Amino acid sequence: MMERAGRFNNVKFQLWQPESHPIELSNNEIAHQKLSYIHNNPVEAGFVVKAEEWLYSSATDYYGGKGLLEIIQLDTLM
Repeated sequence: MMERAGRFNNVKFQLWQPESHPIELSNNEIAHQKLSYIHNNPVEAGFVVKAEEWLYSSATDYYGGKGLLEIIQLDTLM
């Protein structure tokens, strides 16, 4: 799949969408904003009502539960 996506951009493999731009997480406010964005993607897409309901989301851990995947929680973002 990544090889097919790369053909459109004259590269061998393409992991990110070409319009994606990296953002430095230079402070806790920016990191928290990006984490919230990631957690809320399944909610915005209409897959779940609450972020912590998404099966593989770390949002469960941030809302006091225990998710399926082991994470390193960023306490400084709380």
